[in-house]
Amino acid sequence: MYLKKLKKSIVFTNRLDIFLLIVIFLLAAIPVLLGVLFKEKKEIPEVVQTVNLYLSRQSGELLGMETTEKLIREFEEKTPGISILFADNSQQNDEQVHSPDILVFDDGNYGSLAAYDMLVEFNAFSNHESGSNQLAVPLVSFINLLFYNIDILSAAGFDSPPKTRDEFTAYARIVAGSNPGVSATALSLKQSDHYSLSRDVFSWIWAGGGNFWAEGDKPFLNTRLIANDIAFLDTLNREGMMAGGIFETTGDQRLNEFAGGRIAMMIASTKVIPYLRERMRDGAFGITAVPDANTGGRYSAGISSIYAGISADCKNISEARSFLNFLESKSSFICDELKAVPGIVANIIPGDYVMDDPYYSKAWEIFEFTQIAEDFKGKPNADEYEAAFLEELRIYFDSRTRTAQQTITAIQQRWDEIFEGSR
Repeated sequence: MYLKKLKKSIVFTNRLDIFLLIVIFLLAAIPVLLGVLFKEKKEIPEVVQTVNLYLSRQSGELLGMETTEKLIREFEEKTPGISILFADNSQQNDEQVHSPDILVFDDGNYGSLAAYDMLVEFNAFSNHESGSNQLAVPLVSFINLLFYNIDILSAAGFDSPPKTRDEFTAYARIVAGSNPGVSATALSLKQSDHYSLSRDVFSWIWAGGGNFWAEGDKPFLNTRLIANDIAFLDTLNREGMMAGGIFETTGDQRLNEFAGGRIAMMIASTKVIPYLRERMRDGAFGITAVPDANTGGRYSAGISSIYAGISADCKNISEARSFLNFLESKSSFICDELKAVPGIVANIIPGDYVMDDPYYSKAWEIFEFTQIAEDFKGKPNADEYEAAFLEELRIYFDSRTRTAQQTITAIQQRWDEIFEGSR
């Protein structure tokens, strides 16, 4: 009996010991298990909500598709929560057409975008202190210069480009009279070419010292000076020195004619230098400052630019602002890609491509002594002012009774009406 009780006690004690060991093991293991579970839970990556921003397709046309895609990839790597898509490709994903959040555009479209309130005011979220409403960020800029065909001028007896307006007229007369297949110069003022006036007409006015904004925010035409400027252009036209179809031709069409050897001298942006080097051999064309009128006025030249802005329809302003700031920070890269002169206007140190290339170094040399002309881009009623100028100029060119003085007076009267009507 005693042995039975002893054996039973031993069995009970062993079971109790095992139970206690299990309990102790569980108590020790619970914190470890909880720690593992908590750690695993903590290490689960947080899901980032991606915001899609839509970029205007024109960015690829103006900056180059390869350059644009490089910029997009770099931005998305730095900013995982934002995805950049081209606006007109968005329907492939969800069959919903999205308008662009970020607009990339040039001077030709600036006026229309501003006039129809299609841009968010940039001053509201930037450090720029321009003193006026800034609607876009300039990414890269180009100066307008006179391009000339070296072979055509050499054949006419000239070994250097014209420096003054009188020289330009003399060159043009000889070129026009010596080669029936070549026009001495050209204007391209088709209405659809929104930058035509600044490039082809205002460049002559600015080179002669003209200034549209001498009276502040009201555009003003110095009657005597600017009457002489447009009379000079009319003389070139009437005497057959200018290519035909002035009001039916765009700048791109004229550029093709120049590259094909059918125009001797024309004004264009330094942006076209790479194109002309592909179409023409190096040394076949040259660049120089637009000839002035020898009036003693300060020489000025027009600057054409490529801009980025935020669409007024954008729903993700903060994210769009991040991309806009990124694009602005990449201006030097864009300048290098496009070989832009001056590139960044505020930067007094040009890129290496300027120092190493005769075309770009020449363009930079001209830019250094040039005052940048103030044009109409970003101004209220810019499109209306330019349309009025173009319409009256066409009447003058087509008419043989109206004088240059009367034309300038007519333009100023229309400008005054536009200004007063907007107050």
